[in-house]
Amino acid sequence: MSVAMTWPMQQSMKNADDGNDMTICLGLHTFAIAPVWDVARIERHMERLKTIGVGLFEIPLLRPAEIDIAATRDFAERHDMRLVASLGLPDTLDVGARPEEALDFLRPALDVTKAIGSDCLSGVTYATIGKTSGKPPTQTEMDGVCRFLDKAAREAGKRGLKLGIEPCNRYETHLLNTAAQARQCVERVGADNLFIHLDTYHMHIEEQGFARGFADALPYLGYVHLSESNRGVPGQGMVNWPACMAALKQCGYEGAMTLESMNHVDADIAGGLAIWRPVASHPDDVIDKGLPFLVQKAREAGLMVA
Repeated sequence: MSVAMTWPMQQSMKNADDGNDMTICLGLHTFAIAPVWDVARIERHMERLKTIGVGLFEIPLLRPAEIDIAATRDFAERHDMRLVASLGLPDTLDVGARPEEALDFLRPALDVTKAIGSDCLSGVTYATIGKTSGKPPTQTEMDGVCRFLDKAAREAGKRGLKLGIEPCNRYETHLLNTAAQARQCVERVGADNLFIHLDTYHMHIEEQGFARGFADALPYLGYVHLSESNRGVPGQGMVNWPACMAALKQCGYEGAMTLESMNHVDADIAGGLAIWRPVASHPDDVIDKGLPFLVQKAREAGLMVA
């Protein structure tokens, strides 16, 4: 199987010491505005989002059948927006014991991903958010995850899509927690349309540092979530944003970076994410303060927002 790796997967990693600024696409996860993909609700924010520099929306496919494909494609074309689709598997699924059930769930999601004009489906595509065994992953579990991802990547490839895997912190999954573990998984599967999706919230908990985490994901790093330590307003938590942006610059990252805040979360995954109270005292600050803050820190590190 061979799928051309364009955006968001990088074709090569440039030398960050060449002194040149690198252009990055700035994205926003819909949870910053609404718990589901709601074109009418998103539309009201487009003028200020375009002014800030947002060029991508991430759409959660928790229930793929609910996505209005025609309205979504029209929205993306009118605003010249890139789209990324993402999900976590429902807690009724077990990719090791019953992989076909999980594939049956993924196939419609992949179909919707293709139909809306996105070129990738990412997220916790290998497990359920918030589902852990309380023990380290067994060899049997990892064998099952890799077998499943091999089949899932083939399904994505049939549609000309890439498939991302997002390692999460130890409280949300016991299977993949670090960039190094994700890399081992990608290399074991060997599918050329499988990439790593890192999230600063999880990295803040699990990695030795941003530089080490991003480096461990190379050359498979294809997508990055920018999320504060409390899932709220970037710059109002404990994430070391200068170190994060400097690490992205140093490793030559040229994909997209998307603000993910759990400002509004769908009930289907709120429990798995342990979102039981507001993540921001003033919800509008996520966009009005958080996005400009991220753009500023990116530019200070030599990362230019497209």
